[in-house]
Amino acid sequence: MNAHSEINATDLAYHLHSQTNPQALSREGAYVVVKGDGTHVIDENGKRYIDAMAGLWCASLGFSNERLGRAAATQYEELGYYHSFYGRTNPKAASLSKKLVELSGMPGGKAFFVTSGSEANETMVKLAWLYHASRGKPTKRKIIARDRAFHGSTIVAGSMCGLEMMHREFGLPLPGFIHTLCPNNYRVKLPGESEAEFVARLASELERMILREGPDTIAAFIAEPVIAGGGIIPPPAGYFEAVQKVLVKYDILCLDDEVVCGFGRTGNWFGCETVGMTPDMMSLAKGITSSYFPLAAVVVSPRILEAVERYNEGGTSFGHGFTNAAHPVGAAVAAETIAIYEELDIVTHVRKIGALLQHVLTDISKGSPIVGNVRGVGLMYGVELVEDPSTGTPFAPARQIGAHLAASAYQHGLVVRAMRDTVGFCPPLIIDERDVEEIGSKMEKALRETEKAVQAKSI
Repeated sequence: MNAHSEINATDLAYHLHSQTNPQALSREGAYVVVKGDGTHVIDENGKRYIDAMAGLWCASLGFSNERLGRAAATQYEELGYYHSFYGRTNPKAASLSKKLVELSGMPGGKAFFVTSGSEANETMVKLAWLYHASRGKPTKRKIIARDRAFHGSTIVAGSMCGLEMMHREFGLPLPGFIHTLCPNNYRVKLPGESEAEFVARLASELERMILREGPDTIAAFIAEPVIAGGGIIPPPAGYFEAVQKVLVKYDILCLDDEVVCGFGRTGNWFGCETVGMTPDMMSLAKGITSSYFPLAAVVVSPRILEAVERYNEGGTSFGHGFTNAAHPVGAAVAAETIAIYEELDIVTHVRKIGALLQHVLTDISKGSPIVGNVRGVGLMYGVELVEDPSTGTPFAPARQIGAHLAASAYQHGLVVRAMRDTVGFCPPLIIDERDVEEIGSKMEKALRETEKAVQAKSI
């Protein structure tokens, strides 16, 4: 990083950064990335980094896929933009809709296009409200999310987050957005509690919340199949089956946030398959275009579609949409992205290479005096750092041990993400054995350096 470069000077003068401490940015400058090369990125000084977070959980096909660039260029030449209001469409959006419905396993459903995961999750909320109102239940408005969940940065999506950092500055969550327990086997499961007992307790707590609030006030429950930004937390076995029994009992919709988990990330096409969830709607983003274009979608089940049609049977129009939804260039890039996934047999590849990554991370963490837990599935893993692995005692948050390790990894040419003291790995789906070896080698160096700093009490 060069805080004195011309790019940095311009950036500091004019660019307000997302999820960044302003004082640290002013003091240290930005990390200027100028080029992508497969699973690697290159900074302004020519240094290479293997990005084990795929950018923001999203660059599934890496950072320099020529086919996606050609798909965009070709479509720009044919039709650079059109919208989906007033019955308009374009060939790429129409064919992508069909493909998404087929892949999602939601027969009779339809796809609604948006431009981000936040918009997709807000769309599911609005459709849940519409669904209940069309059935004469307009009081069913509240949304249940979970502690530690991330669902986006817009006002409603931010309200659904179970993370204080998404609420602090903005007076969120809005009324009507409530949170139940996080299904974290490591942190929330009680000592001596079996996994089955833990699942039963989670389902009982959800039911108690519904009864406290009033079942006639609850519209939907939203969940990522595997919690991503809250620390990469796979649910215990049987969790979603138990939860959905409660939801069905009280006429509550199940909203599936596949923004991170979709398109092969968990070792299935969609995370709901991995965890046994049967959703009424699914939000898709990030991997849909490998983030080469800002496109996202919601796949809705037939009963939601029936509600939309019933609500507008008097001749009114469905009152929701976005200027750049169903963008022909985005749809073209998405179609090519999915074609590449299919050619690579991405699910089989993720299962194979994910098992190798898990083995490497587990191996370098074995016997570490600061690693308490290694967890994950597919190609998303978290390594949780703790003060005492025998008890799971966490470090004091002010010490920022996870951030220290992430910074050390960056110096060694490895991009990871610190979520509190969980270090996250969500690499491009195209990583191979050499990439896994590089990730493991650089992570081991950063981990050993962090162990020494902790033991020396320098952090």
